[in-house]
Amino acid sequence: MAHAHGYAVQDAKSPLVPFQFERREPGPHDVCVDILYCGICHSDLHQARNDWSNSLYPMVPGHEIVGRVSAVGAHVKNFKVGDIAGVGCMVDSCRQCAACNADLEQYCAEGATWTYNGTERGSDKLTFGGYSDHVVVEERFVVKVPGNLDIKAVAPLLCAGITTYSPLRHVKVGAGQKVGVIGLGGLGHMGVKFAKAMGAHVVMITTSPDKGKDAKRLGADDILVSRDPAAMAQHAGSFDFLLNTIPVGHDVNPYLGLLKLDGKMGMVGVLTAIDPIIGGNLIFGRKSIFGSGIGGMAETQEMLDFCGKHNIVSDVEMIAIKDVNHAWERMEKNDVRYRFVIDMATLA
Repeated sequence: MAHAHGYAVQDAKSPLVPFQFERREPGPHDVCVDILYCGICHSDLHQARNDWSNSLYPMVPGHEIVGRVSAVGAHVKNFKVGDIAGVGCMVDSCRQCAACNADLEQYCAEGATWTYNGTERGSDKLTFGGYSDHVVVEERFVVKVPGNLDIKAVAPLLCAGITTYSPLRHVKVGAGQKVGVIGLGGLGHMGVKFAKAMGAHVVMITTSPDKGKDAKRLGADDILVSRDPAAMAQHAGSFDFLLNTIPVGHDVNPYLGLLKLDGKMGMVGVLTAIDPIIGGNLIFGRKSIFGSGIGGMAETQEMLDFCGKHNIVSDVEMIAIKDVNHAWERMEKNDVRYRFVIDMATLA
């Protein structure tokens, strides 16, 4: 075993504090990554506070990890010491079910092994995340970072990036389509960038008119204020696809009115209950709603390669690890544009 250190919460009410723990030594198929940067996801806070009633303690959060490869196992083929690599939301799966065989490990029939707040497969040993100095992961669940990208701003791509890229690719967003991105936050700002790079006409849909200027800076062609009935009526029946990034329960019926015949809305933000859906809003127009969770490893690498080609990264605010509790407080208030990233050099 190898000594590791990071920051952890000990229960649902305690702050993040320094924490010593152990990682496994790299096995034949493992990659050891010395962590340079780790993004902060809102789910880190939800898990730490046990908002979803599944938390395991002690917990080292963090699943938006970028770092430098420091060791590789004897059978590792695609990585070498010195490479810049990324680790996202999962670190293992059963690797043999239909989903895993289709490179959709996030939908593993036996359940994916999450980067933190999980247990290693075949063991009760807790998985610990990226608010730490290093991580050891099987090669299949590590991705290569394009050399032209600012690696500190790459970190959120491992969650916010793939979460928004995957549904856009699933519905084959491209030129000639009108795409709406609902909500301008950590997810929404990436949705705008991706949809624009894919060639779509992108409309930022928000409750806050003051977000319009920044949305256009990010690439939006138009702004739709959802609280403006006249504006909503003007856009009715005109969207091919809506990417809904709202993170809390809400009424989706007004948004369904924006979709054209056979239009689709992908839900990526809310994990809790949403308001009742009026069946007629789906039936009249053959519209559909689907959910989407992160992406498989092949698609995550595809997303990073797409980002390298189009020079896409997240808009980030850098913090030191000692300021992480304050960053969580600000995140609760939506006081970040658009993603916090921890400089892990400050852990020393």
